[in-house]
Amino acid sequence: MSTRVRVELETLCYEFPAEGVALLTMNRPDAANAVVPETARDFRHALDDLEADLGIRALVLTGAGRHFCAGADLHAMLGHIDERLHVEHEPFNARVLHPVTQRLVASRLPIVAAVNGGATAGGLDLALACDIRIASTRAKLGETYVKLGLPPGNGGAWFLPRLVGSGMAAELALSGEIVDAARALEIGLVNRVVEPDELLSVAVGLAATIAARPRKAVEATKQALRASWGQDLQTAITSSFWAVSALYYSPDLREGVAATLEKREPRYNRADGGTQP
Repeated sequence: MSTRVRVELETLCYEFPAEGVALLTMNRPDAANAVVPETARDFRHALDDLEADLGIRALVLTGAGRHFCAGADLHAMLGHIDERLHVEHEPFNARVLHPVTQRLVASRLPIVAAVNGGATAGGLDLALACDIRIASTRAKLGETYVKLGLPPGNGGAWFLPRLVGSGMAAELALSGEIVDAARALEIGLVNRVVEPDELLSVAVGLAATIAARPRKAVEATKQALRASWGQDLQTAITSSFWAVSALYYSPDLREGVAATLEKREPRYNRADGGTQP
């Protein structure tokens, strides 16, 4: 268990429920954790802090209360539209929120989304930006921008075809349909569905399993998986060759091979990726 203490920000909080694992919670439950500009600021602060600590090796993202995230705060959005109706101005939240999505994708930390309730529009896109999604049986997921008169605004049009295929992505984004957890699992939108009271324990348990692997190998694996989305096979194989070469003579590999041959658990140095003495 980490000795770090819970950190409270204006719209987020984070704590450390297992060795090497941080739990980052969007914390506006009375507003279904809807996103305001301060949310983006707090995400940047939290990720800066957590990514700088090599003792943190995996992250769980969830929402406080009954929902994961309802996307943009519509009250703030409507006020922004009325205020800027006759002024050329960028969309609400766009400049501040898009880098958050990009940070989640590019983060060295593997990220498990624990989707506990509604995840719609930009809230769904935040879940899609994570590496793995575990949903509660109460979860409801939807790319609902079109119902507001907008196309997907936070990466959904890029994530969805890669996760569920082009036809299903079109169905979700063009209809704005909200699907339940069982349907989300069926189409590949989430990895697992569990009972609500098991959600965080399952998500943290999976994150802890990942955190127990060699840090440098985990980071290289996430990078390879993300890069492969824009690569042909030959480029991906070449990239993998260099990634393997960079770690081939590491103490981690020797320890992993030796432990497998000796039928014991490997002993890795969790902080820097080297092997424990």
